[in-house]
Amino acid sequence: MKKRILGLVLSVAMVASLLAGCGSSSEAPAADTAAATTDTAAADTDAAATTDGGSAAGKTYAIVPKSAGNPYNEKEVEGFTKIIEANGGTVVVNYPEDATADAQITVINSLISQGVDSIAVAANDANALSAVLQDAMDAGIKVSTLDSDAVGEARMTFANQAGVTQVAQALCDAVLDISGGEGQWAIVSASSQATNQNAWIDAMKEIMAADAKYANLELVDIQYGDDEPELSTTVTQALLTNYPDLKVICAPTTVGIAAAAKVLQDAGSSCKLTGLGLPSEMAEYIGADDAHSCPYMFLWNPIELGELSAYISMALVDGTITGASGETFEAPELGVTYTITDQDGGATEVILGAPFAFTPENIEEWKVIY
Repeated sequence: MKKRILGLVLSVAMVASLLAGCGSSSEAPAADTAAATTDTAAADTDAAATTDGGSAAGKTYAIVPKSAGNPYNEKEVEGFTKIIEANGGTVVVNYPEDATADAQITVINSLISQGVDSIAVAANDANALSAVLQDAMDAGIKVSTLDSDAVGEARMTFANQAGVTQVAQALCDAVLDISGGEGQWAIVSASSQATNQNAWIDAMKEIMAADAKYANLELVDIQYGDDEPELSTTVTQALLTNYPDLKVICAPTTVGIAAAAKVLQDAGSSCKLTGLGLPSEMAEYIGADDAHSCPYMFLWNPIELGELSAYISMALVDGTITGASGETFEAPELGVTYTITDQDGGATEVILGAPFAFTPENIEEWKVIY
């Protein structure tokens, strides 16, 4: 219950924050303005039966994360499993051996052989999974993606944690703010094939190129840590060596930002950090003073993203939706009626909500939640 209330506060508060622009690191998102709304919404959510999203009894729902050992992925699985099991379904969680498309293809072929009813996958490569996901759909399996998308024709719809432009705009404004409006900055991403990372980075480039307020910022390098702590540490150290005047690193990956935060803080570097991170992993690095490496960062709730993916999977299996734009379905645990919307290129998606800023003022509250 507490998570649902906080999740609703998160969405309303961050929408207001993004509309006003990303402020300085000393300003916490104004969650108080949503209190009356969340009390009403929470009461409505409690009154709704979990099975309003569609009964899963007798059905088997698979989820294929990017990799094992990634806390963000594990939280997605937690949310997915909770909803499916609460509705009487069976969950199959298959982690690939490593964070590659080939490893996911092996897993998905196994799930096709098992005859599961649905597969939700966080794609390690948008294009490389196309054939195997099409094979799954040809076998009658309902296929969707979450967190990291595949090409539109290879799945029915996508559970998107936040709109690409929303994420990119928040990160651009954070880089602008933390840098003081000028200087060198760099990116530490996940893998070079990660569809979500690449979409955010491309959108950041477009936003900065189109607005003169970013003209004095220079993107000097993009490094890939493959969502592995050791490699992310190594590439961060290389950035500090190669660019001694570097002002900001942006890491739109939970593994990368945690590794980079430790490198910068241990080194006492003047270079600062922002990006997308888990509060529980980043609390010791969040601060507006010289002793902390990350003034503030963003994310959404990966548990809720997993829950959204579960509701999508159930609605696809029971026929409530087909993945077409304009269709709606209920997500009682999230307290939201979702509408499927168009993506570029004719595909569709369901957006969980806007990104949320974690600051020195709110990090202690959130680190105990996830």
